[in-house]
Amino acid sequence: MPGSTPTQESTLPKSLREPVQLRVGQLNGCGFCVDAHAEGAAATGEPAVRLALVAAWRHSTVFTEAERAALALAEEGTRLGDHGVSDETWAEVRRHYDDDQVGALVCAVALINAATRMSVIVRQPGGSYEPGLFARTAG
Repeated sequence: MPGSTPTQESTLPKSLREPVQLRVGQLNGCGFCVDAHAEGAAATGEPAVRLALVAAWRHSTVFTEAERAALALAEEGTRLGDHGVSDETWAEVRRHYDDDQVGALVCAVALINAATRMSVIVRQPGGSYEPGLFARTAG
């Protein structure tokens, strides 16, 4: 499909991609990405409590084991300089996701890390994102 990414073609649920991307945006201090992925998740019906708890997912009860594995991978993949992705996290990701989904998850983490860093560098502020903006500009 022209213009699509490996994450869009994957069976990895969009309901998982948005919180993962939101968490990376939070970690990298990207207001635009936090705005975009919080708005995007809300537009798909993600409950406000889950959005609010993404930043504290380890200390909440609203995420499944599979979601927790993905969020751990997002954090460790974002903070590679600290210790990289642990064997435990990788094993949990492999336990919950098939090869296609793991590939899409790794791509999603890598791509959102690139996007957040670019947005922070150019000082793209959060607060003006409207759901569907990316889809409209990609078409």
